[in-house]
Amino acid sequence: MKFRLLIWGCWSLFNLSSFATTHSKGLSKDLPQKLQRLKRVKLDGHLDSLKESEKKVVLKLIEASKLLDQIYLRQVWEGNPNLEENLSKDKTKQGTMLHLLFKQNAGPWSRLDHDEAFIPNVPAPKPKGAGFYPLDMTTAEFETWIKGLSEKERASATGFFSVIRRDQNGKLISIPYSEAYQDFLQPAAKLLEEAANLTVDSSLKKYLVSRAAAFRSDNYYDSDVAWMELDSKIEPTMGPYETYEDALFNYKAAFESFITLRSDQETESLKKFSSHLQEIEDRLPLEEKYKNKKLGANSPIRVVDQIFTSGEARRGVATAAFNLPNDEKVIREKGSKRVMLKNVQQSKFENVLIPISKVALSQKSQSEVAFEPFFTHILMHELVHGLGPHQITKSEKETTVRMELKDLYSAIEEAKADITGLFAMNYLISKNIIDKSLSKSMYTTFLASCFRSVRFGINEAHGKGIALQFNYLVDQGAFVAEPDGTFSVDFSKVEKAVENLAREILTIQAEGSYEKAKALLERYALIRPSMKQVLDKLNRIPVDIQPYYPTAGES
Repeated sequence: MKFRLLIWGCWSLFNLSSFATTHSKGLSKDLPQKLQRLKRVKLDGHLDSLKESEKKVVLKLIEASKLLDQIYLRQVWEGNPNLEENLSKDKTKQGTMLHLLFKQNAGPWSRLDHDEAFIPNVPAPKPKGAGFYPLDMTTAEFETWIKGLSEKERASATGFFSVIRRDQNGKLISIPYSEAYQDFLQPAAKLLEEAANLTVDSSLKKYLVSRAAAFRSDNYYDSDVAWMELDSKIEPTMGPYETYEDALFNYKAAFESFITLRSDQETESLKKFSSHLQEIEDRLPLEEKYKNKKLGANSPIRVVDQIFTSGEARRGVATAAFNLPNDEKVIREKGSKRVMLKNVQQSKFENVLIPISKVALSQKSQSEVAFEPFFTHILMHELVHGLGPHQITKSEKETTVRMELKDLYSAIEEAKADITGLFAMNYLISKNIIDKSLSKSMYTTFLASCFRSVRFGINEAHGKGIALQFNYLVDQGAFVAEPDGTFSVDFSKVEKAVENLAREILTIQAEGSYEKAKALLERYALIRPSMKQVLDKLNRIPVDIQPYYPTAGES
């Protein structure tokens, strides 16, 4: 408690201008290089296709999204708001760069550098519990505390929508989001209701009204269902969803927002995939007793163009697609929705993946990299997030994969979605549902994308999951290091290797085995010399894109 108060006190009294001259040794010396790793790109939707009333709805949603940004800053670290205020006051060149880097990372830790602090006198390393738990709380203290709680209290303490704090006696307590962040959630709810009053689309109105109610009550079930049923040109996704920021337990959901416009023609073209999910589930390389005999019936796919993001969706690496909600109850009863951010994916492919492929792949392999398999694999990645084990039984007790794998869950789940996505693509190609022309290009494009994703950092769930897959496939002979240091695919081995790894990961999830998950990650989730040799040649290529949004007045 005292340490947290000390940090807040330090930043509230902090004068960055004088600090920079007297303590410059602690500052990152390569600020320009760090900033340039994300290439600024303009993302804009076709607002001219909207009626004037709909444009007003979009602006209300953007305004509400900016409030969620403020919540997310506090979820990353409680000291963030005071730190940003002080950074914004320094108008020197260095101060401006620090502020920009802070905004890129939603805090003072570089997400592309294993969460290394680029500003001194902040907690180091980055707190695993982020702003969700007291800084001085240990995992043992938390686990001992929840054992003494009632079932209802324990559900709140380990649930998505609460923060853990200390009371005046120093004891741990659980505080619901609606109370902890009411200064932002109350006005955000009001803006959603105002937007609802402006729209004539009944499904959008229902979602906005129910999500506003959820912001005030922490009961997100009805609004998650309304979001699943949303059938509108304007497609917003707003609320607490992903648990990546909680590196302590993966329990707590971070706030984020995606404001997008649906592409009707492309959305229609992908409907065919939803009807094959049960087929894919039935054929997963997993023991029959672990398979879902009846998936949630509703599994819509949306292709959209992104026109604004905030919160967790806007920090570090840009999201290319997502599969929500994460609530196992909603997934079991209603399924989940896959949203493909087409303009984001195109920008990543053109600005990052193609340049990487020209360095990382053998010359004969470079021509096999294409946007269609890149886009389709991202879709399959999101589709198979909803497949495989979620609700499981362990030691005769009903539980979830997330609860059992704890801090390892996100990396294992991302690896599962990638590798099982490739397995699913191969199956759909065999059934002529996906064009056979992708049978080779999907593996080569994925190989190139491994080098793209691992640059996000192997402390990050996606990067760690990719390192696991890459090294496993190398060891199986599916990915081959050429004499010149580039890589190619051995098509005679890759299909079986993908199936073997999918089986191993899915079984770990079905068993809820923390020990096996840990062993798998310790063995494979690292940067070996052959990969590092390629990564060292990619310094001049952007790691990712950094979108900005003219719709929101950004330039």
